[in-house]
Amino acid sequence: MDNQRFMLWITLGFLLWLSYQQWQLDFNQPETQPVAATEVLEPSVSLADSLPDIEIADSAESAQPSGEVSTIESVGQPEPTARTKNAPVVHVSTDVFDLEIGLQGGDIRDATLEAYPVAKDDPDKKVRLLSADRENLYQLQIGLRTTQDASAPDYQAWFRTEQPAYRLADGSNELRVDLHWNDGHGVSAVKQYTFRRGEYGVMVKTTVTNASDASWTGADYLRIRRNNRKQERSMLDVETFSFKGPVFYDGEKYEKLDSDEIQDGEMDGTFSNGWLASIEHHFLTAAVPPAGQDYVYRGTVRQNTDELLALGPGHLIQPGQSHTFESSLFVGPKMTNQLEALAGGLRLTVDYGWLTIISQPLFWLLNKVHSFVGNWGWAILIVTVLLKLLFFKLTATSGKSMAKMRKLQPRIKLLQERYKDDREALSKNMMEMYKREKVNPVAGCLPMLVQMPVFLAFYWVLLESVEMRQAPFILWITDLSSRDPYFILPVLMGAAMFGQFKLNPAPPDPVQAKVFMFMPLMMTGMMAFFPSGLVLYWFSNTLLSIAQQWHINKAIEASG
Repeated sequence: MDNQRFMLWITLGFLLWLSYQQWQLDFNQPETQPVAATEVLEPSVSLADSLPDIEIADSAESAQPSGEVSTIESVGQPEPTARTKNAPVVHVSTDVFDLEIGLQGGDIRDATLEAYPVAKDDPDKKVRLLSADRENLYQLQIGLRTTQDASAPDYQAWFRTEQPAYRLADGSNELRVDLHWNDGHGVSAVKQYTFRRGEYGVMVKTTVTNASDASWTGADYLRIRRNNRKQERSMLDVETFSFKGPVFYDGEKYEKLDSDEIQDGEMDGTFSNGWLASIEHHFLTAAVPPAGQDYVYRGTVRQNTDELLALGPGHLIQPGQSHTFESSLFVGPKMTNQLEALAGGLRLTVDYGWLTIISQPLFWLLNKVHSFVGNWGWAILIVTVLLKLLFFKLTATSGKSMAKMRKLQPRIKLLQERYKDDREALSKNMMEMYKREKVNPVAGCLPMLVQMPVFLAFYWVLLESVEMRQAPFILWITDLSSRDPYFILPVLMGAAMFGQFKLNPAPPDPVQAKVFMFMPLMMTGMMAFFPSGLVLYWFSNTLLSIAQQWHINKAIEASG
């Protein structure tokens, strides 16, 4: 097998794979119809629409008198009152959030992330998750359902608070916001949000107290609704390669969903330890039911909106009793340590693709190095050196073979001239020469085979890890997760690749030689729009490879 030809096919295959990824993102999205913008937001479906009846949980506080049967009905709810974007809200400020909680529904309607500007050159404009207007609909709801003939603290209900705004006090690590509801007949509820300093996970408890003369049955629900319209994306934007949309975890398997899969019931079923989420590049919104309880999961698509719903078991609350429903929310960046602490499997939303097995330990190593040097660019350089040391023996063996091949170039040209009309004889004599000189023409492919998975793993780490979002390096490199604004690094990388090409033996085929001379230029054009941190890795790795190969070439030439 010709070494250079094999390397060419590997590189071209890699480029084709990237093109296929882009094609999937551009053309394999569900078709949607445009929706006219409106100031009024009315839930289009009832929460339990199409859900089966949910049996009452077997627990002490939900125990029923003998012979009674109670379920959460699966029929629709009464028509909700129109809710406008100007509906009363409670403002909540913490060190990481600026939130609005709507008094109708008691749900977080708007969430701004204080530490994350949309663009580095406009620090005052922050990343904003969740929206109540239909044009950019993005809702995260949590509440209670009950039987058809009773009221409940659901997405239609009106709550009240003791004050119009809450702020996490200096020196305090926790902020609690209580929303109060009652049905006017003795059943009341307190919906409590708990925010903690530095955390994007939000604990939610809804305590229902039954002071009426009749029993009250309720089940909690968690729902994510989001507009699914396809958006124009550009190769200039690194987000083009990142999945945006709903995801689901059933306690064992993590799955990204498109509208067709939701409509086909891909996520429908009863699961324990699952959760729902909607993700985009570095951020997500997740709804996490309590662990160890069976929840019914359903997905629907209506009016250009993907809806994911988890409905918990029903609880019967007798007169004079109370029950607390607990769940968790996450609204913010994909910070691995916080995701792991909140729920099992939630770290999978940091989507490293099929190279997760390499990307996760690679990020761990980068994070460890960063904790010492304090700069992600230097961390990338140091990890590149460490990886080079890890594969030093392999690349050294390959380098020696390449150096011997380079030394044999004059003899190879003589054979080519002698057997220019007999390719079979040429191939036979070349293989005999390789065997006699103990040269393996395939050995030069091994570094490429080893580096390509690491290269792709680096790509996904830089693309998906929010810790590197807008992270500066030095000089003009102010964001390692986006392209070099002046294309300096890609040009330097291309020059280094050309230098590496000149150090290696030229392919015997003149056509192949021309293609390989063009390869650095092609790679420069492709890498120009990749994250600058990835280009930094490839450039530094190429420089180390040049230094190693130059040293080996000199040693082989000196040995005679």
